[in-house]
Amino acid sequence: MPNPDLNLRENEELILDLHPHWWYFAQAVIAVVIAVIIGSWALSLDKNWDWVKVVAAGLIFGSLIWLGERYIRWVSTHFILTSDRIIWLEGVIAKKGIEFPLQRINTIFFSQRIFERILGLGDLKVESASESGTQIFEDIRSPGKVQHEIYAQMEANENRGLDKLGDRLTAHAEAQTPAAPAPPSQTVTDQIADLHQLKESGALTEAEFEAKKAELLGRI
Repeated sequence: MPNPDLNLRENEELILDLHPHWWYFAQAVIAVVIAVIIGSWALSLDKNWDWVKVVAAGLIFGSLIWLGERYIRWVSTHFILTSDRIIWLEGVIAKKGIEFPLQRINTIFFSQRIFERILGLGDLKVESASESGTQIFEDIRSPGKVQHEIYAQMEANENRGLDKLGDRLTAHAEAQTPAAPAPPSQTVTDQIADLHQLKESGALTEAEFEAKKAELLGRI
């Protein structure tokens, strides 16, 4: 389903629309698991330690809220690649975003730690000549493949720009080329001379020659 906050331009195509890797909210999941373990232990106590149970319930409730918050942020965060731009969108109510035109990107780096390589995520660093400058995008799924796709779209974008420039130069050259002058029409004298040659060759009789000659002279 297309992102409702993404307004594609004319002839712009959506290439990638990625949420962060699931590791984005792994810490919150771990916190929930730990809180549940502590809560189960507290409930199993024979002693009347109600304050321990209250604290354990608070930990479980707080960790669940944190997990929900992280999930909502994960769902509303997008790394988008189109045929013209890189776009980063995040936020549900208060939204913010950043974009890089492909023709202004200079270099793209990706980095992965050992465990990130195992899990298939990493960070992308984009350096551009735009006002945004350098930007790091974290928890990108398969950053090496994303980097390769960005470079492919940059090349395709550059080729389209060269094609458009070539079309404009061709149109300009055609507009500057003067139209070829129309060939001069035959005069009556030239047409009579042609008729005379036809008569001499036997293609016209004397009567036909005189009739055509009279017709041409009558047009003057």
